[in-house]
Amino acid sequence: MTDFGYSINTSSRMNLDDFDKESFDKLAEMEPDVRKCMACGSCTASCTAGKFHETSLRSAILALQNGQEGKAIDFLKGCMLCGKCTMVCPRGINTRHLILSILKVYGTK
Repeated sequence: MTDFGYSINTSSRMNLDDFDKESFDKLAEMEPDVRKCMACGSCTASCTAGKFHETSLRSAILALQNGQEGKAIDFLKGCMLCGKCTMVCPRGINTRHLILSILKVYGTK
């Protein structure tokens, strides 16, 4: 292996094989739209609750894909289920239903 003179800090490494992928697959079975999200950020940009609490469906989905369920739930705690994000989603994802499904699968852990 070639030594380029730098390395990744141990604290920055994320082993994607260590988390339970079955729970994300279970969510995808319940709510197939979770795989349609292209992480454009329209939902986050339109979020009224985002002004008061760090609320981001995009970040929550990315956290779930990386096995960080607790972080994902934190991103959704401030959601008021107003539906603005559903209206601006270019993929037509029912974001309110998706948020409720995420909370149903991961919120009880």
